Amino acid sequence: MLNATILVAAVLGLALAGFVWRSYTAQTTAGRPATDGGFLPESAGTETGAETEAKVGGITRWLTTTDHRDIGIMYIVFGTIAAIWGGVDAMMIRTELLTPQADVWTAGTYDALFTTHGLTMLILFVTPVFFGIANYFLPLLIGADDLAFPRINLLGFWMLPPALVLIRGGLIVNMTAKFLGLIVPVDAIDFLFAIQPPEIGWYMYAPLSLQSANPQVDFLLLGLHLSGIATVLASVNFIVTVFTEKSDEVSWADLDLFTWTLVTTAGIALLAFSVLGSALIMLLLDRNFGTTFFALEQGGAILWQHIFWFWGHPEVYIIVLPGFGLMSLILPKFSGRTLFGRRFVIYSTFAIGVLSFGVWAHHMFTTGIDPRIRASFMAVSLAIAIPSAIKEFNWITTIWKGRVRLTAPMLFCVGGLSTFVIGGITGVFLAAIPVDILYHDTYYVVGHFHMILMGVIPFMMMAASYYWFPIITGKMYNQPLARFQAVTMVIGVIVTFGAMLITGALGLPRRYATYPAEFTGLMEITTIGAYVIGISVLLWLYNMLRSYWAGERVTEADVWDLKETGQFTREWQWFEKQLAERYATDGGSDGTEADETPRTDG
Repeated sequence: MLNATILVAAVLGLALAGFVWRSYTAQTTAGRPATDGGFLPESAGTETGAETEAKVGGITRWLTTTDHRDIGIMYIVFGTIAAIWGGVDAMMIRTELLTPQADVWTAGTYDALFTTHGLTMLILFVTPVFFGIANYFLPLLIGADDLAFPRINLLGFWMLPPALVLIRGGLIVNMTAKFLGLIVPVDAIDFLFAIQPPEIGWYMYAPLSLQSANPQVDFLLLGLHLSGIATVLASVNFIVTVFTEKSDEVSWADLDLFTWTLVTTAGIALLAFSVLGSALIMLLLDRNFGTTFFALEQGGAILWQHIFWFWGHPEVYIIVLPGFGLMSLILPKFSGRTLFGRRFVIYSTFAIGVLSFGVWAHHMFTTGIDPRIRASFMAVSLAIAIPSAIKEFNWITTIWKGRVRLTAPMLFCVGGLSTFVIGGITGVFLAAIPVDILYHDTYYVVGHFHMILMGVIPFMMMAASYYWFPIITGKMYNQPLARFQAVTMVIGVIVTFGAMLITGALGLPRRYATYPAEFTGLMEITTIGAYVIGISVLLWLYNMLRSYWAGERVTEADVWDLKETGQFTREWQWFEKQLAERYATDGGSDGTEADETPRTDG
């Protein structure tokens, strides 16, 4: 099955690489190449080179481009490949848990999958995809030509592929060693067999992470540190871009909600990932140079938890706030009205950013820390639910009495509202010390966590992929299939993680490869729901790739009838200009005649 994992990842990687390769073909241009891989205007009367479509073709272009849209596509493709790889981990985990005993995979394989699934999804999937969306659309939304530091932007992206190899290299090296063992003496490659997928949990708790003799743990730590540096570079770029590069026509009052959440997210990331980087270096020093930062006799095992969760809980908001921003941007478009309480949504975003650094120890209520300290963290953990509830209230109110159109993006928004309520309320329960002590190490926590992560993050990513697909590709996707896929995804998430909440409420511990036989029925339901999620993801991937190659060409920019409600925002205005220039160059219609019927999803 591990061979199947690599095969699936390789096939999907090649398919998505083909998508990127074909995204922009080499075109002729009257301009001349710039040193950054773009094109400079031929005359002073021409607008900025960033608006010139033509680019150098071939692999050199993708290795050296500093165009924010190209880098955005690369981020999205990289994150999608990582998500599929991490999703295969999840399917293997759920397959193991179909039976009470570890008779599908070994317990060690289960632990390794558990470790790599968490790190892949949190570090290599969510942040790259959201940063890719930000790369592509942030400059368009604020009227900028590009990000403030294009070369740093490219550098930040190219740190991620080696980070992926370092983090997941245990499986790669192990499979390579098994292959080589068929043709060379095994004794000659013993050092390769010593490198195994790590079995320390994605949270890397000491002392287990210190005592593990697996050399892959060191590579894992280096890969995580590298990805953290990439995140910090991108965060600085986003903040500086918004503050210094936005158009004079875009005031702070006019700034869209997605951009507001990106600024907040970047601010959190600057602080949180700096702390994580320090912790990773200390752990590396403990493992290799005899330091005792996290040694048991120093009480350092608890110190690791404090530092890790000081990053870990703000990280939850680093990955969920962009989803909130997309919800605030997309949902009003298909409600036929502007967002209700826009100012309060912005203020609640800032409140989450500040409060996110005061809740980390609610992950440690069972560690024996001072009850007075626990009470203070309980208070802040309960308080942070208020700005989240404000957002939920404003989203629901936006729909109220609106002219709702159940497009695929809107179905994901409605599904996200529902799962966020379930995940949010169960989170409030867990913020209370007595309840958390009862449920802390059960599947209740897993269900709560994933009801928010799966019910907001992938939902909003897919909603954005459908909403902005015409801009990115110039094509329209299969809309009935998209609506079906959205419904199956929502059902799969509710079934999977709703069953986990019930299982945890009944007391089943998490993180084990085996479990008592009386939980078999609920675990089977959970696995079936996970398979539904997997099928839904494959339907989305098929729709994206198939529509890119064979979808109907878009000739009218207002594909969602946004002009009727005055929500034809800047990125769509930019797209309209691109279509006008494209068809003017082709000698055909620009697709803007009044008698043409705009494409809708209805």
